[in-house]
Amino acid sequence: MLDQTLVALASAAGAAVAAAAGTDAWQGLRERVARIFGRADRAEERVVLERLDGVIVELERAGAEHQEQARARVVAAWGARFQDLLEDADGESRPELVRRIHELVGYGRLSSGGTSAGERGLAVAGSVDIRADRGSVAGGVMGDVTIGNPQRPGPADA
Repeated sequence: MLDQTLVALASAAGAAVAAAAGTDAWQGLRERVARIFGRADRAEERVVLERLDGVIVELERAGAEHQEQARARVVAAWGARFQDLLEDADGESRPELVRRIHELVGYGRLSSGGTSAGERGLAVAGSVDIRADRGSVAGGVMGDVTIGNPQRPGPADA
């Protein structure tokens, strides 16, 4: 049985697969997923690549009107596959597998221009306009906000 953190990681990996499907990030993410599941077994990697190609077919068949439901099925199916992979990993190989899945999720977010927020957070890709009118109240709290590519701390900043 996996703890909640690993279940969430598996779900995030499934979401990364669904989000990247049909985008410029697809090829890179697809290859990373195949390497994770294949574990250096080329035949297994080919099987995973075929399953991933099925994701594109499923989403194309769904059409625009059923795209959201199709993506939800992809998230669930691939999340379950990642969860099974994590459950089957032995104690020695699991930390490395977790690291690789974390990298995959990060790659998916970066390459798709994804937005993420932590606990009690709100993430928006685009503009936010907060207004109070006709006597109402509006507000926002921002902390530790980074925009762009921040400088890494050097010896003087560390």
